[in-house]
Parts: sequence; structure tokens; C-alpha cells
Amino acid sequence: MPRSENDIAIVGFAQSPMLRRSENTEAEMMLPTVQGAIKMAGLEKEDIGFTVSGSCDYLSGRGFSFVANVDAYGAWPPINESHVEMDGAWAMYEAFIHLLLGHIDTALAAGVGKTSNSDPTTLYTIEMDPYYLTPLGADPWSLAALQYRALLDSGKATERDVAEVVARNLANAKGNINAQVSGDVSVDEILAQPYVRNPLRKADLPPVTDGCAAVVLARGKKAYDLCERPVWITGFDHRVEPHLPTLRSDLTVSESTRLAAEGAGAGNGPIDLAEIYAPFSFQELILRESLGLSDDTVVNASGGAQGANPVMVTGLLRVIAAAQAIMDGRANRALAHATSGPCLQQNLVCILEGDE
Repeated sequence: MPRSENDIAIVGFAQSPMLRRSENTEAEMMLPTVQGAIKMAGLEKEDIGFTVSGSCDYLSGRGFSFVANVDAYGAWPPINESHVEMDGAWAMYEAFIHLLLGHIDTALAAGVGKTSNSDPTTLYTIEMDPYYLTPLGADPWSLAALQYRALLDSGKATERDVAEVVARNLANAKGNINAQVSGDVSVDEILAQPYVRNPLRKADLPPVTDGCAAVVLARGKKAYDLCERPVWITGFDHRVEPHLPTLRSDLTVSESTRLAAEGAGAGNGPIDLAEIYAPFSFQELILRESLGLSDDTVVNASGGAQGANPVMVTGLLRVIAAAQAIMDGRANRALAHATSGPCLQQNLVCILEGDE
């Protein structure tokens, strides 16, 4: 159907190879990726009205690392640029809001992460609350194990249910040419693995991944000028819960995800396909319930975070996977989800639709 001048669509995207370790700098990784997204949209870098990136200095191992990444966008002539210390999905949210102001009709959002630069069990621990969590050495694996144990004790799921999620995602990742990890593994093989943090097994953990991604957004008629089948953003919302998991009433539900899905209008029609960012396998079950997805919805056809998990990019990869499904005609209405923080602290939901 015809869209108004205030409607915004994804018209181009690209992602780098997802690697266990990249020898390139973040800027070197991003340059061809940004160029690829702009080329897909049929634009030149001078045509981009606003650029915003998501990354993390902790991951990079140096302060203000995002400044060097501006080189990948082509900073001359001077560009209108911003940065968020969040996943690229939140960078896309800022670009979306900027387009709604009506001053520009194109924007680029990107995310980059080199997880291999550090040990996540150490790095993320020092990002926790400095008074109550950091002194405990509360690394993400341990906090996730506590949340998983709460899920099992609630009776909502069993370890076999979670192993089935792992097996399905790894099998789905075989069809994703950009996946880092994929393969056929049986549920019994997963359950035979020893615990890393009881009840977490190695298969429940996301892989260490280096990678980046970029999307190009366009507003109104410009989207039709650039793309045969624009992917329209019909809903966008994100919510946050207390940083301390102990302040949440029930770790087996994600209230912020439910509110974000409600705010984005997820329930306004059937969801054909959902790309969910579940850093740990069991969290997919929590998120599916909180998003209110039906049994008919295809979940993580790309393999999800178990196929590749470049922190600060994985949420944006979910958006790209959902957008690709719409462009390919595999879905007409899709949901993309991103998360950040311990035990699903912050959550973002984006609803995407194609023209009938």
C-alpha cells in the first residue's frame, strides 16, 4: 500500500564475515560493510543525511574507539554523526528518530564488536554495579545460570526443552551463509555435555565472534526510489529494567520485553517470523513468552545468537535477518528483538512489514 512521507523503511544492509577472531581493526572491518550497505541502497556516501554507530570501548580495549571508526563512514566532507554505547539496533533506533524529525530522508546505522579482544567473563564483570555485583565476580555466565535455574525451578521448562532450542538454532544456522557456528547436533548429545555453570552447558553459551553490520534507512517516497521492496518499520520501542537482577520480581519473565512489544504494536497482527536475540539458549523461551509469539511463528530461522554473537552487533543482525526474509518474500510481517545487560535487562522490539 502507498506509504506516507513519515514512514521509514530499511532499503539496504550488509554485514562482515562473522569470525572467531578478526585480524582487522574495527574501522577496517566496517569500511567494506558500510560501503556494501550504501551500495545496496544505490546511494553514495554523500547522500547519507545522518550516521550513527553502536560499539563498546570495553570491547575495543581503548577509549573513544568509535572516533577512529568514523573513518569507515568517510568523514569528509564533514558528516552529521552520532554514537551510542549500545548494540547497533539502538543506533538504528536513533537514526529512526532522527528521520522522523523530517529534516533528512536517508540515514545509516551500524554496529561493530570485537569480542575476541578480551575474556568476557572478566570484561563484563567490571561493567557491573561496582558496589554489589563486581565484588562478587558476578560474570554473565554465572548470572545467566541463576536465571536458568529459576526457569527450571518454576516448572516452565526443562533442560531438554532448552537443548531442543540449541539443536534447532544450530541446524537453522546451516542455511545462513553468514553464520559462524552451525551443524547438526542431537538433543541427547547436548544433554551429555558437562556443566560450565550449572545448569549451563557449553552449547548454551554464545560463540565469541568478531563482526559488524550496517543498515540504510529511507523516509517516505525516497524508500521507493531506492528499493523495489522496502522493509517498513511499523513499530519500534525499547524498555529497561533495574540493573540489579535482585531488584526484579521474577527472572523467568521479561517485563521490559513485554512492554516493548506492546509499545511497538507486535500484537496488532500475526507475526510470520521472529528473530530473537537470546545470548543464552534458555532465554529464547523467556523471550518467546514475553513477546506473545504464537506457535505458528518461525523463530530464529538464521540461527540466532548461537550462530554468531558479535556483541554490539547481534541485535542489528536480527533486524537484518528479519528484513532479508521480507525482501525475499518469506515473511510479510516480522519481529526483530535485541537485548543488552545482565539477565535480559534492556530490550528492544522492532516490527517490520513489506508491501502486500
